[in-house]
Amino acid sequence: MTEPELAEQDGVGVPDALQRLWTPHRMAYIRGQDKPEGEESDGCPFCRLPGLGDDKRALIVARGEAVFAVLNLYPYNPGHLMVVPYRHVADYPDLTPEETRELAEFTQHAMGVIRAVSAAHGFNIGMNQGVIAGAGIAAHLHQHLVPRWGGDANFMPVIGHTKVLPQLLGETRDLLADAW
Repeated sequence: MTEPELAEQDGVGVPDALQRLWTPHRMAYIRGQDKPEGEESDGCPFCRLPGLGDDKRALIVARGEAVFAVLNLYPYNPGHLMVVPYRHVADYPDLTPEETRELAEFTQHAMGVIRAVSAAHGFNIGMNQGVIAGAGIAAHLHQHLVPRWGGDANFMPVIGHTKVLPQLLGETRDLLADAW
């Protein structure tokens, strides 16, 4: 592999030797596009997805009696999925015993499936409970399963000398210049 190509621009400063991986599609997530507001189920994607009638289009991987597994539309890693109760409920203690049991069983099964198809080295598993804790859709509980591999995206700047950026510089510049 050759030395990373460094783009020099007048007035920008000294290049930092990091390569840039542009991901402008993530701006929809960052800006909260199509994100429901409030506690109501109207507009909730987790309430809407199971009723679409096309699991492939909805990215639903599996369905149970009380929960379903769906791929994350804005994944941190390939295979990032969520286990979601059908019922619109925000807080983990509000799950029924049946929902809690099936959520745990789906999580265990999903780990086995992901390991079988992608040889994941580990997982981050968890729920962000409430907006302040980082929940993107706080009104509808969902548990994330993020497969991890040694040297994956968590180490992009250190090992890969790459920084992931959600917007092209030209777009950022235009937004700032227009607002100035």
